[in-house]
Amino acid sequence: MLGARGVGRGLILLALLLVPIFWEEMPVTGALRLAWLDGYQALSPRERRSGPAIIVAIDELSLERFGQWPWPRTQLARLIDRLRAAGPAAIGVDILFPEADRLSPEWLAATVAADDPQLAARLAKLPRHDAILAGSIKAAPVALGIAGLDAGLDFPAALTPSLQKGADARESLRHYASTLRSLPEIDASARGHGLLSADTEGGIVRRVPVVARVGSTPVLHLSLETLRVASGEPLFVVHGGAAGVEAVGIGDLVVPTQSDGRLWVHFTPHDAGRFLSAADVLSGEVDNARIEQKLVLVGVTGLGLIDYQTTPLGERMPGIEIHAQVLENVFDGALLKRPRWAPWIEGLVLFIAGVIVICTVRRLSPGLSVVLLVLLLTTLGGAGFGAYRGLGLLFDASVPGAAIAFLFAAMLAQTLAESNAQRESLRERLQREREAAARLAGELDAARRIQIGILPRPEIAFPAERRFGSPHRWSPHARWEGISTIFSCSIPTGFSFS
Repeated sequence: MLGARGVGRGLILLALLLVPIFWEEMPVTGALRLAWLDGYQALSPRERRSGPAIIVAIDELSLERFGQWPWPRTQLARLIDRLRAAGPAAIGVDILFPEADRLSPEWLAATVAADDPQLAARLAKLPRHDAILAGSIKAAPVALGIAGLDAGLDFPAALTPSLQKGADARESLRHYASTLRSLPEIDASARGHGLLSADTEGGIVRRVPVVARVGSTPVLHLSLETLRVASGEPLFVVHGGAAGVEAVGIGDLVVPTQSDGRLWVHFTPHDAGRFLSAADVLSGEVDNARIEQKLVLVGVTGLGLIDYQTTPLGERMPGIEIHAQVLENVFDGALLKRPRWAPWIEGLVLFIAGVIVICTVRRLSPGLSVVLLVLLLTTLGGAGFGAYRGLGLLFDASVPGAAIAFLFAAMLAQTLAESNAQRESLRERLQREREAAARLAGELDAARRIQIGILPRPEIAFPAERRFGSPHRWSPHARWEGISTIFSCSIPTGFSFS
C-alpha cells in the first residue's frame, strides 16, 4: 500500500496537472479543449427558431444568368435598388469595392478614343458606375463591410462612434493596425461600416469579434453593425469591466461577450432557407414579404469566388451565412458563453477528483479502481454536456478528464510497483528465515552427533554384558538403552541416593 511518500507524490503531480487548466492558450491542451467544445455542438446543434436575416447570394445561378464576376457596379446598384424597394430593415454588404470599376464608361472611353473619338466623347459623358453605386447605397440603409489588416497605417475615415461604459476595455479587444475599405466615394455613402474579419482557430471559425479595435477605435462586426443601422441608433456602447469587455450595447439590446470582445457562435447546420438568389431578386421573382423588415445580407457564394469556412459542426459554409447565424444567436437568445470563472470550476473539479483518486486507488483492487475512473470521467463529461444543453455554458471536461486519467495511471502504477516491491521483500525475508532455520537444524544435529560420539561404546565398556544386543544391530540409541538397563539392574532394591 502507498504510504505518505506516495500520497505526497500524487499531490505534487496533481498540482502540476492544474497548470493547463488555467493556461488556456497552452498549445496541446488548448487544441484538445476546443475540439471537446466543438463536440457539444456536433452532438446537439442549435435549433433555428427565428429568421431575422435573409441572405441574398450572388450564386452560381446569378453568375450564369448575368455574367461572370465582377459585375458592373451598375448591376450591383440595381440589386441594392430592388432590395430597398422591398422595405428591408437594413442591408449589410459583404463585398469590398477597393478599386474603380474597369467597366465604367470613363475607362472604356480611353480604350476606344484612338479608333472612335466620337464614341469616346459620348462614353465620357455617361455617369460613372462607382457614382451610380454610391447613389444607390446612400439611398438605402446600407452597412458596408471593411476588412481588418494586421499591418499598415489606417487613414482617417468614417466609423461608427462608440461610448465606453465602465472600465476602458479597448486594450483587451482584437487589434487591427489598418483596414481595407471600398473607394472613398462608395465608402462615405454608407450609413455604417462593419468588420468582415474573423480569426480561425485550427482552421475552424468558432468565435467572431463582435467588437474589435482598428487603431484606437472600436468597430462592430458587420452583423451587429447591420443591426445598429436597422435600429437607427447613432452609436454603440462597449461595457467594460476589470477583466475586459463584458458586453456590447445597441440601444436597449445588450449582447454579452468574452473579455476580448469575441462571441462564441452557436451554429446550426447549413440551411438553404436562409438564402435568396440575387438572380431572382433582379428578375423580380421574389415576394417582397420575404425581405420586408428583414436584415438583408448581400454576399458572393459562387463556387470558387470565396473561401468557405469550416464550422464546429464539421461542415463548410460561406462566411455570409456565419453573419446570419450571429444575428440568429442574438435574436433567439441562444448565445454560448464560457464564463471567466470556468477555469476555476474546472480546476476545483480536477482537484476534488484527483484527491479521490489519490486516496482510493491505494485501497481498491485494480478492477474497482478502473470502475471508479470510468465513473468519474462519465460524470465529468455528462455535467459538461448538461451545462451546454441546459444553460449554454461551455465547460471543458477534456483537459480535467485527461489529467484525472493520467493521475490515475500514475497512482495505479506506483501502487502496483510498491505492492510488487513489498511482495518481493516478503519473499526474500521468508527465504532468509528458511535458510536460518536450516542452518540451526544442521548445527543442532552436528552437536548431537558430537555429544553421542564422546560416550564409550557398550561392547568395550561392558564386554560380558549380552543384553545390549548383537553388535551388528548396534546404534547410539541402543547404547543409551543398554547403559540405562545396566544401571537399573545394578542398583539394589531399597537403595536410594541422598
